[in-house]
Order: sequence, then structure tokens, then C-alpha cells
Amino acid sequence: MKLELEGKTVLITGASKGIGLAAAHAFAAEGCHLQLAARDGVALVAAKEEIEKTYPVNVRIHAMDLAAPGAMVQLAEAAGHADILVNNAGDIPSGPIESLDFAAVRRGFQLKVLGYMELTQIYYARMKSAGAGVIVNDIGNSGENWDANYIAGSTGNAAVMAFTRALGGVSLDDGIRVVGVNPGPVATDRMVKLMKRRALDTHGDEGRWEELFDNYPGGRPATPEEVAELMVFLASPRAAYITGTVVTIDGGIAARGSIIKTSKKAVAAEQARRLAA
Repeated sequence: MKLELEGKTVLITGASKGIGLAAAHAFAAEGCHLQLAARDGVALVAAKEEIEKTYPVNVRIHAMDLAAPGAMVQLAEAAGHADILVNNAGDIPSGPIESLDFAAVRRGFQLKVLGYMELTQIYYARMKSAGAGVIVNDIGNSGENWDANYIAGSTGNAAVMAFTRALGGVSLDDGIRVVGVNPGPVATDRMVKLMKRRALDTHGDEGRWEELFDNYPGGRPATPEEVAELMVFLASPRAAYITGTVVTIDGGIAARGSIIKTSKKAVAAEQARRLAA
């Protein structure tokens, strides 16, 4: 299928690794020019070199801490025009309510929830003036499949889902589409960090995180490339009547009801088993 994205400019946050980096390659493969933002400047330079070597597109990079006050305004000024905005940067901490470090939670919400909203506000106004544009929010299926062991992430993701649906419900009147993607577990560095925390909560040993894959659909997480390809389709003219929608890509986890949650009763039983051993 020809996606008709050649020559479009795409701004991607959190683009130095994981889903963001996969999205950069996927959009470049469709002939899109890129504006890539992330905190890791070295990784951005490597991404720029690899993409420009592989595809006939232009890549500009913006190394900055996107959670810092004023960062989204600074990024928008530096990046300039974008036909497509991919809000992807995010790092809300894992863990149950009693484990939360609220300084880290505030920083996570500043980056993902408020950061998505602020950058969208800036680019929505620009796209409205142009009469066209697409905003893709990378969210996460814990926003619809609530998880007490990822309480801050579930809350933040639910907020971004509501934001996406609310704005996307009216945005087509301005020629703009606003859509979301809800990945379940994805094979990224961030997933490893979250899974280690979950393994610590459930098994008392973060080294047992890979055992949690046994309960996943197909016995594996999604790949970053699978999520990126969904983003590219949703951003394309082939999805021209899709807006105010959040598409879940989790192998069916949310449809089943979570198969990876562990109740407090189960955690207590595991702890008792270890004490008795």
C-alpha cells in the first residue's frame, strides 16, 4: 500500500531509542523528513547518521531535556514546521501506590501528560493555520487496562487517552487528525526497567523479569517496529477519516483482561513461600 507520505516533515519526541527510534526509521522509509528530539545527544547523532545513510531524507536533531520547564516551547521554536507530530517521550515510574517517589511521578507527568498537551497546543495552532496536520500520541494500554502495580503510569496514560479522544473528536473541523496508539509490553530498554520492578514486586527478585513473558500472548512482547508501523499508517492519508481514536496494539492483553497483573494476595503468597523456603 502506498501511504502518500513522501516529503512530509515529522517531529518525533523521545526519538533516540525504542519506539521513537523505530518510528523515525519507519517514517524515513516512507520518504519523510525528520525532526528528532531526545535527551541523549550521542544517540541522536548516531540515529541521524544511520537514517541519512539509509534513506534519501533530511534529519535534524534536538538534544534537550524535554521535561525541563520551557523545553517544549524551545523545541517547537527550533524545529519549526511539522506536518506530523509524534508525541512519544515519556518515563512515568512503575510500582504500586506505596512505592511511589512523587518527585519522579511529577517529572514523569510533566514529560508525558503535560508535555504532550503543551507541544500539541503549539503544533495544533500551526496546523490549524495550515489547514492540515496529524498528531499521534504514543500512550500505553495500562490507561485502559488499569494496573495497581503501575498506578502512576495507568493514571497518566488514562489522562492522555482522554486528551486524545477529546481533542480528536473536534479536530477534523480544523483539518487536523489526533490519534493515539496504546502499546502493551514492547521490547525496549524502558520495558526491561518496568519488568524488573514488576518481578521485584511479584517474585522478590528483579532478575526473574523474563519469566513474566510466559503469560504474554505468543510468549513475547511487541517489537518497536510493529508499533512504529501502526503509527505510520495512522499518520498517513490512508487513515484520513480516523481521529479521536486510540488503537491498542498489545496482542489482546486488554481484551482478555490483564494476564500480567498480580494481585496483592498473590504477591503475599509468593513472599510467604520465600520465607518458608
